[in-house]
Amino acid sequence: MTSPRPAADWHVTEALALRYAEGAASETDAWSLEKHVESCSLCAGRVSAAVRAGAAGPALASLRAELLASVGHRPVPVPAVAASPLGRWARLWWAAGPALRGSWVVAVALVLGGAFALAYGAGFQGARSWLLALSPVLPLGGVAVSYGRHADPLYEITAATPSGGLRLLLTRAAAVLTVCVPLLTAGGALLPPVAGFPGAAAWLLPGLALTLATLALGSFVGCRAAAATVAGGWLLAVTGPLLGPSATGPTGVTEGSAAAIARYFSGPTAQGSWAVAALACAALLVLRRRSFDHLETR
Repeated sequence: MTSPRPAADWHVTEALALRYAEGAASETDAWSLEKHVESCSLCAGRVSAAVRAGAAGPALASLRAELLASVGHRPVPVPAVAASPLGRWARLWWAAGPALRGSWVVAVALVLGGAFALAYGAGFQGARSWLLALSPVLPLGGVAVSYGRHADPLYEITAATPSGGLRLLLTRAAAVLTVCVPLLTAGGALLPPVAGFPGAAAWLLPGLALTLATLALGSFVGCRAAAATVAGGWLLAVTGPLLGPSATGPTGVTEGSAAAIARYFSGPTAQGSWAVAALACAALLVLRRRSFDHLETR
């Protein structure tokens, strides 16, 4: 008996590509083909050529041109992407999508720049505490613009692909955290320390928990509304003590507010609570994972 070939040796045949283009492929073959072409540019080109040569080719070309024109894209010749590390990085960049583009990255840079300007330009020694208090919600801005009808011009198309839905949302959320974690942690470590405040990495568990809470809540109300709700609740909780009327201490932050803010981050009880909250939100997200397969209606 001949053993089956490894999955890595399997490629889309011309006959299967033709059946897929004509809509005659079985559901199992169609899903296998769609999954395979995500990582095989050779087969992706073969299937694309079959579709363009079929009856649906002119309609798809017209739809593509209208869609690109609606988002301000100017058509340019696109060379075939070879199966190389460069092609893989290009696909990863596409998957990250809006998460690494637009005004959100600029906003993070402005927050960091403002903290350094206050600390080393204006002599405000409480800049580190302000940055630590704001760090957990800064990734939420990236999540809000990562996925959904209001954020992604190609949302309807990406949501309908096998890699759309929660998988794509998690990829983009991970891209957001990949940017935020080193920037905010290193920025906090370089600012003057504040007496009674935890280290620069103390925001990581709260930030992870709030990000997962946004994703879980987003399964009900959409990412944009969820990010606004979670960020608003956090800012109300932390800015109250920072703006309180207590007597100002030598660090530039009120001594009472410093202790009030520190309890959100310091100690095993606080960090353990954030870890439990992150696990609970992750569990809810798993239970609600199918909700991201449906298009947002608002």
